[in-house]
This record gives sequence, C-alpha cells and structure tokens, in this order.
Amino acid sequence: MAGKKKSNKKYWVGFDLGGTKMLAHVYDGSYQNKGLDRRKTKGDLGQKGGMERVIDSIETALKNADVNPRCLESIGIGVPGPVDLDKGILVNAPNLGWKNVEVQKDLEKKFACPVAVANDVDVGVYGEYKFGAAKKARCVIGVFPGTGIGGGCVYEGKIFRGNQLSCMEVGHVQMLQGGPAGGGSLEALASRLAICSAATVAAYRGRAPFLMNNFGTDLSEIRSGALAASVENGDTEVEHIIRKAARWLGLAVANVINVMSPDIVILGGGLVEAMPELYLAEVKKSTNQFVMPTYRNTYKIKAAALGDNAAVLGAAAWARKCCEQEDT
Repeated sequence: MAGKKKSNKKYWVGFDLGGTKMLAHVYDGSYQNKGLDRRKTKGDLGQKGGMERVIDSIETALKNADVNPRCLESIGIGVPGPVDLDKGILVNAPNLGWKNVEVQKDLEKKFACPVAVANDVDVGVYGEYKFGAAKKARCVIGVFPGTGIGGGCVYEGKIFRGNQLSCMEVGHVQMLQGGPAGGGSLEALASRLAICSAATVAAYRGRAPFLMNNFGTDLSEIRSGALAASVENGDTEVEHIIRKAARWLGLAVANVINVMSPDIVILGGGLVEAMPELYLAEVKKSTNQFVMPTYRNTYKIKAAALGDNAAVLGAAAWARKCCEQEDT
C-alpha cells in the first residue's frame, strides 16, 4: 500500500480477539464490509507475539479492502477479559494467558488513529443493539455461554461500565456455596465447557452412545454442534445435562433482570446457535420462574442475530461513537 495517495473516504476497523480465533473487518461509513481477515489466535505465541498477530491481521484486512491505513478514522477491538477502559489495557485474559496488555497503546502507535478497547461481549451486545436483535432498546443485557460465560450491557446507547474497569462478569456470579470443582459460579455450572465435561463423563459411562461412537471422550472434540447432534440422535442424558445448565442460566438471568430491568436479554454463542429452540425455551422457563412477578411481562429474551459479526460490527461502531463523543 506504500505510495498510494490518501483517499477522502473514511474507514473503521472492527476487531474481535477471541480465545481461539481473531477476526478483523474494514467498514466504510455505512458499515459495509470492504475487506476482512480471519485466523486462529494461537495463544502459545505469548503476549508480544499475539499482539504482533493482531497487527498483522488488521494490516491484511486493510490490504484485502484496498484501504490505505492513513484513511482509518478509528479501530475498535473486543478482547476476552476485563479491561481497564481508561487506559485501554487488557487486564487479564485467562484463556490466552495474557495479563496487563497495552492494547490501545500498541495499536495507536502502529496505526496512528484512535483505538477503543472493550470487552468482547460488551461490543457484541453493542453490535446487537446497533444492528441486530436489540435495536433501539433502552437497556439490553447480553449473556454468552461458551468456554466461560460472558456478560455485557448497553444502557441508553452506551456500554455500561464500572468506575475504571469493564463489568457485567455474569459468569462469576456465585450460584452455590462451594459447588462443584472450581466453585459454585455460573461458569462452573452452565458454561459450554461444564456441559461438555458432564457429557463426556456420560459418554464414558455408556449413557450417551451416539456421542461416544461419533465424538469419543476427547473434550476438545466435543463442541456445540456435537452436543446438538447427540441430542438429535437420542442421547437423553446429554439433553438432560443441557437443560439443567440452561435452567441455571435462567436463574442467573432472572437475578440480572431483578437488578437491571432490561428491555431485552440477548443470548449468544455456539450453544444458542446450535440448539436455539431447546436452549432458549429452557432458559425462558427458568427465568420466568425466578424473576419477580412485577417484571415478568417487561422483557424479552432473544437469540443473538448477528453471529460472529456482532463483535466486529459492535467494536467498529463503538470506536466511532467514542471518537464522536470526543469531538463534541
């Protein structure tokens, strides 16, 4: 791209840094995707190598979009863990083994444009608020079960935040005193990893023959699609495990509704995408059971509409909003 003349057009980058994958999109002012790059995160590269991979991914997306980096207005990036929002630092990403990574500083130095760093679920919820299942909601809560369970909130058009740090760590809400190994947190009871662990035990004990015969007991091979196939092919024990986890999630959602009284609760992630009817129905039933009667008809629980695009769209839109706020 060296030697190209600077265009009058403006562009924004949305970036989703996940525990296993990273995704970069280049958007024009109408949020039309002009180019992208998708690749594995490769946590074994360490923090320095990981950030170099992030930078290379953004550069590749810009090249694919035929966009000069000097035409970038801002970059928004969602990262998997708590964020120091004032300094743009990823404080802790357990799935990557990263701590205190100066994401904003590194990207602004490289691309010479403003960078907004936020939690990946927060920007995913913001994406659903701007473009997806929660358009124009006054208060939207997002809960995304995966390896852990992420939470996010958009309140009156802004990502809800703490004094300094990102918040809404729903997965760490304690549901039981003591509880199973790893504590009685919602993640320990209802994450995809918790479900897969229990399903693997069921398969090993002969209670989930389809799962055993087709996916074995290697936890890394059992993902949301495998769980859905297991249920569809008669593994009732796996269905029971999933429904139980969904009921725990519904209880947690009810607690959040009792505190925040949102218009909409968005459920996202692979479990929801693979089993929308079964999973959502169980969550809704449990939520309705435990929420205060006053709130029962004040909210809707919806599946996320944008899939993988929620976080990248939301990150770009949030970065744009942050820049506009600074200019006013």
